Amino acid sequence: MLVLKQIAKRFGSKQIFENFDLTIEKGKTLAIVGQSGGGKTTLLRMLAGLESIDSGQIFHNGKEVGRDYFTKNQLLGFVFQDFQLFPHLTVLDNLILSPVKTQGMSRAAAETKALELLERLGLSNQVKNYPHALSGGQKQRVALARAMMIDPEIIGYDEPTSALDPELRREVEQLILQNKQTGITQLIITHDLDFAQHIADDIVKVYPK
Repeated sequence: MLVLKQIAKRFGSKQIFENFDLTIEKGKTLAIVGQSGGGKTTLLRMLAGLESIDSGQIFHNGKEVGRDYFTKNQLLGFVFQDFQLFPHLTVLDNLILSPVKTQGMSRAAAETKALELLERLGLSNQVKNYPHALSGGQKQRVALARAMMIDPEIIGYDEPTSALDPELRREVEQLILQNKQTGITQLIITHDLDFAQHIADDIVKVYPK
């Protein structure tokens, strides 16, 4: 379980998440819903260690930890809104780059793990393809597989249905529901309340100041 208490983040003179509390239950899917400007993506980036947390308390499994805890422990795997796949790398190489470069995993071990994830996500026939050859739904699954390569405790999605047509939206919904069945903790950032109600165990609404 992850508990955030009175989390705050500043951008110049603007402060967001003033006295913001959040509990993420292990094995549950939590959706944070709100309009643009409410700080939803910033929160996800803080949990991924991509933004600093300026003040507040963080508890992981009942123990208080430092605000740099996420950066040090890679607690959250980030699925970016625009996927951010490297266009010059194949699907396989996109997955193994970080584990080999940042975690010291051997290329052979990383490839074995990547191939297992791609098979699970129905992408075995895309291993040697480049991102430009993939559909939006396939890119979403590759981005998810890349996030899972670091064995995170939480998978975080930033607006996973943004700009997708209804068919791909349903595909992403099914993907999240499948992960839910495996017991993965998921945090979904979305503006789509209807989507959140279909996939989440709990919903938190945030509003811009």
